[in-house]
This record gives sequence, structure tokens and C-alpha cells, in this order.
Amino acid sequence: MPPFFKTWLTLCLLLPLAAHATNREQRLPSGFTGYTANADATVKRAPVQYRSTTTTLRTRPGNAAKQHAVGMQAVAMSPKQSSEVLSRAVNVLGTPYRWGGSSPKKGFDCSGLVKYAFNDVADVDLPRTSNAMAQGQGVKVAKGDLKPGDLIFFNIKSRRVNHVAIYLGNDRFIHAPRTGKRVSIDSLEKPYWQKHYVVAKRVLPKDQQALRLAKR
Repeated sequence: MPPFFKTWLTLCLLLPLAAHATNREQRLPSGFTGYTANADATVKRAPVQYRSTTTTLRTRPGNAAKQHAVGMQAVAMSPKQSSEVLSRAVNVLGTPYRWGGSSPKKGFDCSGLVKYAFNDVADVDLPRTSNAMAQGQGVKVAKGDLKPGDLIFFNIKSRRVNHVAIYLGNDRFIHAPRTGKRVSIDSLEKPYWQKHYVVAKRVLPKDQQALRLAKR
């Protein structure tokens, strides 16, 4: 093949490809390529800033929560007080439910039973309703950290707390269920109670609660 013809054939094949590549390079910088580069830079920076902020926000409450928990454990009920609370509650097993009741003779509703059980614990004066108890004195306790004597709260056919029980240990609790029932022992492992579980609290002596608030 003559050299001139060979050169001419090479140029015919390569020039369209070169032109296509040139046009592609010219279009991309003003469109997709330049925008993508900036976007990539932004995306890479954004998570670093968000993660840093998120970590800071999560770390501080976490540390505060740990310090808070340590302080609360120091002023929780003694084992003797806890035993007395459980003993009073268990001794009235079988007492009929009665709305507004707070004694073995008249019967119990859920909060009446709890108030009765804590009646002899010095410096503890619980509110009369379950919702008020949930918002009142004490410190929140994780479900996995429950101890005998802790109060557990539920919402039954309501968005608000409207039922309270006393934790006994081993996922069991004692409560006054509802009209037609009696004071009985039930299990937190039942799907019904898991579904309606709201929060748990460990009751604090009233003077220690006031002291904690004063130190804030």
C-alpha cells in the first residue's frame, strides 16, 4: 500500500474520533463534569461536619445521663425498703379491684395499690394517679435495668399513662388490673404488656429529690 494512501486512510479513521472526543470534552466541563466535581466535594465535606455535630450532641447527653444515673443510684431505696414495699403489695394479692380504692378493705385501683405499698417508706409521698406518678419524683430506668420495687407504667386505650404496677423481678410485676379483676401478678414478657409499656421509674426519697433539684 502506497505511503500516501496509508496516511490518508489513517487520517480518515482518526479525525472523526478526535472530533467526537473534542466535542464530548467541551460539553462536559460546563455541564455534568464540573457540577459533579463540586457536588462530590460538598458531599465529602458535609458528612464530616454533620457527624462531628451529631457526635457532640450525642456525647454530651450521654455523659450527663451517666452522671445523672450514678447520682440517682446513690439515693434509691434501700434493699430493706424495697423488700417492705413488695411485702405489702404481695400481702394483698387477691384483693378485688375498685376504682378509687386504696385499702385492703375497700379494694384497690392500680395507683391506689402502689400508694398503699409505698405508704410506710419514709420521705416518699407518691401522687394519687398513675399519670402523676409517671411525671413525679423518681428517675427513669431502662427496661433492662429494672429492680424490685421500681414502678412500671403503661398506656391502655390511651396515649397517656393510665396504668401502673410494681416490678417484682424476673420480668414479673404486681398490679390491680381492672374492674372485675383482683390484685395479681403478671409478666412483662407477654406481648400485651410489651405493646403498652411506656416507661419505668425508680422512686426517690422526697428529701433527696429536693436536694437533687437544688444542685442543678
